[in-house]
Formats: sequence, structure tokens, C-alpha cells
Amino acid sequence: MATKIRILPENLTNKIAAGEVVERPASVAKELVENALDAGSKEVVVEIESGGRRLIKVTDSGSGMSREDALLALERHATSKIASDEDLFALSTLGFRGEALPSVASVSRLTISTRTSDSLEGTEIYVEGGRIKEVKECGMAPGTVIAVRNLFFNTPARLKFMKSADTEGGHVGELLTRLAISRPDVRFTYKNEGKTVFRALDADLKERVATLLGRSIASFLYPVSYEEPGGVRVTGLVAAPECSRSAASHLYTYINGRFIRDKVVQHAILQAYRNFLERGRYPVVAVFIDIAPGEVDVNVHPTKHEVRFREQGKVHDAIQYAVESVLKQTPWLKRPTAPASTTSTASMTQAAGVTGVATGTVPPSEPRPVSAPTAVPMEAPPQAAPSAAAAKAAQEPVLPAESALPSVSDAKVAEIRELLVGYQPKPQPALRPHYHFEAPTRKTEEPASPPLSQEPATQLRTEEPVPVCPQESEAPGYFSSLAVIGQFNASYILCQRGTDLVLIDQHAAHERVAFEKLKAEFAGKEVDSQGLLFPETLELSFRESAVLRENLEELRRLGFSFEEFGGNTWLLNGVPQLLSGTDYLRTIRDILEELSSLSRSRTFTDIQEDLLARIACHSVVRGRRTLTAQEITALFRQMDETDFSSNCPHGRPVMQTLTLTDVEKMFKRV
Repeated sequence: MATKIRILPENLTNKIAAGEVVERPASVAKELVENALDAGSKEVVVEIESGGRRLIKVTDSGSGMSREDALLALERHATSKIASDEDLFALSTLGFRGEALPSVASVSRLTISTRTSDSLEGTEIYVEGGRIKEVKECGMAPGTVIAVRNLFFNTPARLKFMKSADTEGGHVGELLTRLAISRPDVRFTYKNEGKTVFRALDADLKERVATLLGRSIASFLYPVSYEEPGGVRVTGLVAAPECSRSAASHLYTYINGRFIRDKVVQHAILQAYRNFLERGRYPVVAVFIDIAPGEVDVNVHPTKHEVRFREQGKVHDAIQYAVESVLKQTPWLKRPTAPASTTSTASMTQAAGVTGVATGTVPPSEPRPVSAPTAVPMEAPPQAAPSAAAAKAAQEPVLPAESALPSVSDAKVAEIRELLVGYQPKPQPALRPHYHFEAPTRKTEEPASPPLSQEPATQLRTEEPVPVCPQESEAPGYFSSLAVIGQFNASYILCQRGTDLVLIDQHAAHERVAFEKLKAEFAGKEVDSQGLLFPETLELSFRESAVLRENLEELRRLGFSFEEFGGNTWLLNGVPQLLSGTDYLRTIRDILEELSSLSRSRTFTDIQEDLLARIACHSVVRGRRTLTAQEITALFRQMDETDFSSNCPHGRPVMQTLTLTDVEKMFKRV
């Protein structure tokens, strides 16, 4: 009786393997370039024609192969990279299964030319459809050249799945970009139809990323370097939020030098950026994770793009912490470099000039004589050491000459001079919700505000010309060092820094301060709660009630106090202190809707910061609100003390900067 089970012929098994390994021309280029890197090549040249269908040629300067090794390399599962079971759990090479060359050779016309450095001549092997047709000697430089022609010539059904030459060429270019970023010490050249697409010389990682991804993002890249005592090391570059993309195409993540698209790694990076980017936006990063080979399994997918970690949570936390530690410093904000005393003096002088902070107006532009410098020059010439008298004079406030003051009464001039000499910054209270910055002031009558349509710009409400600057004994932070000009539409604070015009969204800034306060309270134990004088009755749906009951303890930590009243009715006895006086019922329903999306793959911990951000957003006053100078001072001081201060919790920017050149271009001056 004939058997139904049969052994497949070798050429058919190779074609089946090729279906797993060779998906498109970029897959062929990947396997060949990885072999070149494993061979120690310091230069790799990739050439394609017709998107890779007609030709894929990879030239390297690696160790090369002898005649015998070249012939063995065309056999299935022939490799020099593993020898025992233990080697599978200590992989340090990109390739190891020995399937690439025989699989590619089975669906193409392949030529291998290779030579070792200690051999006088090389070996050339021609393979067609998986069968060796010719073996001969050849002259060549040390290394290996593999040319793959007429891909899928014997499997025409596969050809209909190939895209246009431009599309396939783009995939090859993206593949080479990934490999080139992983090895900045190796020179890469990519040619398409005889034209050089890119040539990346050996350099450091930042230069390599700038070469391949564009020079425009080079100034937005910041280094990451973190090593956990347990053995996880995270290095690389992360970009400022301004470089975000609408897809995850610029997330370059590597495990032990191997490019991967792992959900755990990507989730950790996106969690680190969660406070900067809006939903649907992805950062630009090149992150390298080095871990003991025995702690990660790279052989769980035919293309080796997915991995499995032995301690998944440990790796996730290490990556998130490493990236967050850089973003927390908001390095894209230029920090002040001038001494604190100089900055404070300049700010005071500006305040004494024509009402810079007091009225939000611009001083006259005509030149005026002054008795002392009022600004720090760009490059001061070298000077001799000052005398004791000069040093003492330098510590005293710089007062403008009387001729430099506007045409006002002598009494007013004396009042301004007295203010500068005897000025002592008043202690400011902590920032409170709804922009209530309580500070002792001497109120004056304020004219009634004109209608909204007639008030596109506002001036600061103030009783005294109080300069917005920190104490002279402290170095000012970025926000405190800004010279406030005024407010626009009672929503944006206009500031000047050098020759730059800085616009600050006061709602976003206040929201970030409130969010970080909530985070600190939640990390301690629970958010401060405010009891309600009269409990609110909540009528919820069955789903909402079930969600509330399931997350009752977590909501209590957020500052909410609930009590079951029967059925789907609940009593609300307390809310987070920041929400008192706001529409907290709407906030509660929004939070319950957010919690209803939780599943086994997403825990409360994953969205707790989203909930805190929602509470912070609802706790601050939206819309137009005129601020006093004291309120702006308090807000800026707290922004300097707040992490991630350049963005609101939802990822929107807190500030935008217009350079003098930008403004002059608007008026056609340049």
C-alpha cells in the first residue's frame, strides 16, 4: 500500500524556506548585509536595479570565505555562528540559522565571489534556482561580493506581490537606514539604478542619524545613557517633541545591535514621551538596549524583528527611566548663562525704563544717555582686575541717569529711584487653582474692560512696577529670566529674551504646574481631597457603576470619595482639592469613560497619568484671564521648579519663540 506521507525534495523545501525569509528585495538585502556585518566588514556597498528584481548586489570588505566554506554556505542550516544548544541562548551575531544563502539562491540566479586575506585568489560560484552551475577561481580584493539577479524568476506567482520599482527601492533604503544607524563605525553606500542614493561615512551616532534622517533634526537630538545595576544598558539619541511624526516610522530601537519592532520597547518609549506628544504622534529616537544574551530570545520570529524578554517589566522600566531622565531636563530650552546679578540688574533697569512690566508697553527707541551699562555685551573685551571700590560699586543697583528717564515730574523720578534702591522681592505664595496668586498688593482703580471684540491685547494689571525676576542671590531659571512685556488677548504672556520674542500659553503652563503637583501627591500616597458640604448624587449607567465599583480604591487615591446609595446611584462626598469649584461631575464621567477602556493588557497604572492630566486640565481656568505681575512672577517661578515644563500634560507646547530675524522677515526688512 502506498504511503501518504512523503519527504519533500530539497529544492521545494528551499523554496518554502524562501517564502519565510525572502518576502521582497529588501529581505534579500537585509540577509546579505547582516552577513557582511557579521564577517567584520568596515564598508558595505549595496546596488539594486529595477527595485531589486533585476539585481541586488552587496559588496563587503569582511573576512571572506575559502572555497570549501563558500560551497558549504549554500547548504541549508550551514553556519559558523552556532555549534551547540547553549549557543542559541548566547547569540551575539545578526544571523545564525544558515538559511539566508540557500533560500535566496533557490529563487534567483546568484553569484558569490569571495576571498580571504591570506589567499592569493578568490572563488566564484554561480547558482541558478538552487542548483550549483559553476565553480571557478577569480581575482578580487579580500571580502565577499554577492549578486542576486532575476529574483523570483522561477516562482512567477511571487512576482505579482511585488510593488513598483520606486516602492521596492524605498524599502531597501529604509532597511539600509536601520542597519547603518546600528553601526555608525561602518561605511555604507546605497546605489539605485547606478545613482548614489546615500553614502554614510564612519562617524559617531549623531552624525550618522543626521546623515540618514536629515540635518534639520541634528540640533534636536540629545544623548541617552543609562545603565541599571541588573545589567540593562540603554544608550542612543532622543529628539525634542518638535520632531515628532504621524507614524512610528522613526522609532529605531535595537536589542544587542539588532533592529527590532517590539511592543514592550515601543511602549516604554511612548510612555516616556506621553507628556509631550499629542495622541497619534510618535517621537524620533535611536535607542540601543544592551542586555545579556541569555536574558532575551531573538529566535521567536522568522524575520527576527520580534524578541522575548525573560524579565519584561525590568527592561520596560529601564528604557522608560532612561528616556524620561533626558526629557525631564527639557534640554531644548536654552538655559540662561549670564550671572544672576547681571540679569537681575538688567531686568530692574528695564523696569525703571518706561514701564516694561508695569504697563506692558515698549520704551521709546531713540538713543538716550545712561550713566552705567544696562545690558550685557555679546563679547566683552578683556579687562584688568577691578579695584575694591569698583567691585563694591558693581554690587550696587545700576540706576539710570535722570536724563534717561521719560519726561516726568521730579517727584516721580525720585519715587522710581527710591524703589530701585530699596527694592526687596516680596515672598510669593504657592500657585493655586484658578490663577489665584494671593500676594499683598496696593490696589488701584481699574478701568472697566472693553468688550471682547475690542480687546485683542491687554496690559498687566499691577499696582507697582514690580520687576519679574528672582532674588539676586539665586540664579534665575529659564522662565524667571524672561522680561515680561505684557499679555495678548488675556491668554498669552508676551516676553523678551535677548532679541527673541517668547509667547507663553498661560493655561498650558498652569496646567503643567497643577499636573506635577497632583503627580507628587499621588506618588506620596493620595491626592489631597476636599470634602463637599452637601454630597452630590450621581446617577450612573450600569457600565459606569460597574467601572466605578471596580476602581473605587484607585479613585479614592485620586482624591474622590464615593458612597453607594443603592442600585446605580452613588453619593459623591469629596473631590480632589484642585477640582473644588469646578465642574467636577463632568470630570468624573470623563474619568469613568477612560477607565471603561481598560483591559487585561492595560492596567490602571498605565492610564493613571492620563487621569491626573485630565484632572489638572479641568482644575485650571480656561479662556481669557488677565494676570498681575505678581501672578506671572509666581507662575514663572513654579515653572522653573517643574519637570517637563516645556509642554502641558497633553503634549501641547507651553511656549513658542520668534527670533528677531523672523519678525524682520514679516516686515520685509531682510
